[in-house]
Amino acid sequence: MAVSHEPVFAQAGRTVCATATAAKTTYNDIANAVLLCTGGADGSIFKSLSAMPLATVTASKLMLFHVDAAGTVVTLVDSVLMGAHTIAVTTATPISTFTGFSEIRLKAGEKLYVASGVALAGGISFTGQVEDF
Repeated sequence: MAVSHEPVFAQAGRTVCATATAAKTTYNDIANAVLLCTGGADGSIFKSLSAMPLATVTASKLMLFHVDAAGTVVTLVDSVLMGAHTIAVTTATPISTFTGFSEIRLKAGEKLYVASGVALAGGISFTGQVEDF
């Protein structure tokens, strides 16, 4: 995007989703992490992220990683603890909300990945909100 003095507003919003099943035990790579979103052609703003277990889960560290457009620099951006929960038809599924950021600005091609510190065959569902320029 060319630099100007004109205000730039988000052109489109989107919901991004990913499901993590494998355990991630390293923090400087994307092994066992799942791609959540890629910055749009003119950049994007990542606004929020939450997660829900899709099966009975033990306490799990959930992570959000930023990867530069070249794919060489991986940074742990935020982490939350998902409490243990037994899935049943008589209980609500708890939502874990990431609160360590207000927004993340992504350049074109930059990526966000999500992961869980504990494997869960049924998966953990992540949902985020993105605005593209």
